Amino acid sequence: MNWPKLILASASPRRAELLRQVGADFIVRIPVTDESAGGSPGPAALTVRLARRKALAARESLRGRQGGRVILAADTVVSYRHHLLGKPESEKEAAGMLGLLSGKTHQVITGLCLAGPGGRMATGRETTAVKFRRLSPDTIRWYLSTGEHADKAGAYGIQGHGALLVERVEGCYFNVVGLPLALLDRMLTKLTGVDR
Repeated sequence: MNWPKLILASASPRRAELLRQVGADFIVRIPVTDESAGGSPGPAALTVRLARRKALAARESLRGRQGGRVILAADTVVSYRHHLLGKPESEKEAAGMLGLLSGKTHQVITGLCLAGPGGRMATGRETTAVKFRRLSPDTIRWYLSTGEHADKAGAYGIQGHGALLVERVEGCYFNVVGLPLALLDRMLTKLTGVDR
């Protein structure tokens, strides 16, 4: 792997696990930043804007101690029609999200921002279509009982019990987990100029 050393600006254990799976050399630094949507022009633009905000906050918190590492920040949203589904604040809200997505296709959008040494930056985004099977009230209750919905955009995690809710995925599976690896690879190659 020709990736540079990374700083993952995210508390997501799923993103960290994906980076470990591909052998990335990284450390975690969680930035403190505002993740509110605040007049966003749309979900795709929102993810990139929030990822950039996180990368800049991480760079600021490091105050020149970034070394040669590239900061990686990401933001993922679930979008269905005009609804942006973030992390549910209650079990009732999670049940409403799952009911809304039942039997329908929604989009999972992840924005990425890389902040390299010397002020270089790159942004990108990935969109994946996910179709849920029809979910009965009993299935929704069962899924909520797993507790898996608690910290997930759209109230589900595809890499766990949530896999049983999904009928079809069109696009990057890893994007639905939270980190589109092929996009990240292309962005790192472009940012650093190092190819395989």
